[in-house]
Amino acid sequence: MFSSKDKGAGTHYDTLISSKTEIVGDVKFTGGLHVDGVIKGNLVAEAGSGAVVRISDKGQVEGQITAPNVIINGRVVGDVHAGEYIELAKKAQVNGDVYYQAMEMVLGAEVNGKLHHQTKGDVRKKAEPEVKVDVPDAKVD
Repeated sequence: MFSSKDKGAGTHYDTLISSKTEIVGDVKFTGGLHVDGVIKGNLVAEAGSGAVVRISDKGQVEGQITAPNVIINGRVVGDVHAGEYIELAKKAQVNGDVYYQAMEMVLGAEVNGKLHHQTKGDVRKKAEPEVKVDVPDAKVD
């Protein structure tokens, strides 16, 4: 079983968004990103980069998160796309859909949205609605 000790504790965090910081706009990152503050925008890390984003119990993100590894113990309003692994800790609150390959969800975590399991290399696109046309038999006199 995965745990934060396996994925998060040994991770070096290159960037810290402090609890006294609010960022408005998208954040593109590599390596480790630790969020104690507020981000109003999307968090994006390149797929396969091994990047890790950790949202602490004081942290909040209002936007979409796309990263290989995601650890949430704070509040996220938006969809989360974890390319490899996601951990939803005790105080996690996600208001949006979660796309994942491997997930650990601790008692107390909340997801107000759908969970979408994906296999490696699975790219899910929204299916286009099927259109049915009922054409009655036409008779020509």
